[in-house]
Amino acid sequence: MSANRTCWNCGQSIDGSLFCPHCKSLQRPPSDYFTLLGLDRKLKLNTADLQQRFYELSRQLHPDRFMRKPEAEREYSLDASSILNDAYRALKDPVKRAQYVLSQEGFEIGEQRSKDVPPELLEEVFELNMALEEMRSGDDSARPQLESAKNNFTNMLAEADHQLETQFANYDESPNRETLTKIRGTLNRRKYIQNLLDEVLQ
Repeated sequence: MSANRTCWNCGQSIDGSLFCPHCKSLQRPPSDYFTLLGLDRKLKLNTADLQQRFYELSRQLHPDRFMRKPEAEREYSLDASSILNDAYRALKDPVKRAQYVLSQEGFEIGEQRSKDVPPELLEEVFELNMALEEMRSGDDSARPQLESAKNNFTNMLAEADHQLETQFANYDESPNRETLTKIRGTLNRRKYIQNLLDEVLQ
């Protein structure tokens, strides 16, 4: 939360606190996930710490605790609980966390379009589609090829995750748009590989 704000209830300075240090009234919650959870904007997080913060804030902000409070606080508790749940779902998952940071930094995070095939996967995709077509037409001879494709895509996913780990560490050490652009590229490739794997597993 931004500093030097004043409490809606008593008018005292709240210095970015979620609760007024003077009258203890709940303030309007920040919409930023990291700010609400009191975290630095990092791509590598301690998930145990994240979970602890989430549970603690969930208890503090639960609407039942504000049933007899002024209407403003009742509304803020509902808003805060909703943002908190969204924040926890997004930040506990490394891929969703990266997508959130990218969107906050102005990067387009759209649906993966089927025509956006990473060049190095063109041959894989062609062979996979041929094998799937054979299987659908009742030709079981393509099964070993699909099994091989499954192993290949699983390895590719692990490789993409390892790449993301390195890129996350680079970004946390020195936040810049160039690294975010690389992360977006890896995420797009990872999503495409995951879609291919899902097709094989169907």
